[in-house]
Amino acid sequence: MTGPASGTVSVFLADDDAGLRGAYRKLFERTPGFRFAGEAADGAEAARLVGALRPDVALLDVQMPGTGGLEAARRVLAATSTRVVMLTTFDLDEYVHEALTLGASGFLLKNAAPAEVLHAVRTVHAGHAMLAPEVTARLLDRFAPRRPQARHAFAGHVLSERELQVARLVARGHSNRRIADELSLSPETVRTYLRRMFAKLGVNDRTHLAVLAYEAGLLHDPR
Repeated sequence: MTGPASGTVSVFLADDDAGLRGAYRKLFERTPGFRFAGEAADGAEAARLVGALRPDVALLDVQMPGTGGLEAARRVLAATSTRVVMLTTFDLDEYVHEALTLGASGFLLKNAAPAEVLHAVRTVHAGHAMLAPEVTARLLDRFAPRRPQARHAFAGHVLSERELQVARLVARGHSNRRIADELSLSPETVRTYLRRMFAKLGVNDRTHLAVLAYEAGLLHDPR
């Protein structure tokens, strides 16, 4: 892995579409600051190569023949520190929620413009999730009617009432500024609450906090 300090981000791609692999390969090879580390056409080969090459970021197609992207993501995230972004054909693919719970850093539409692809890779390489708050809310709303509320997600973690309020608003897609305004807090105080919850819940970003809040039923809690 190159690491943030090197200035170059190494990227691996797994997709069964040879044309898409070729387009992404050219994009990363021709753009300063990126290095194309390798590619695969199926999940099993992707997991093996990522384990050997250790790229900074792996872009994995959700649906591939044989071993799919979710299983590949599971193997990659369990064995490496590579950041994973799932590729999907539409923005609310039913597999995205599972990918996020596995620890993926977000998802990217296959028809995203080159600038969006580069921005997404830079974002996750910097240690952030690449889902905008509005997209997070749409994703969670899509699955809310299908999944039972489960309070166990926060079991064993002592969150204050204020932290629960912040988590609930994150799950609803609110930005830090909007949360601050709604709760009469400063943006810095909101960031402090987020850092505390990240540490307590063992998550790295607001997207995964939103997933946990959703699974705990906070999204539909009227308080």
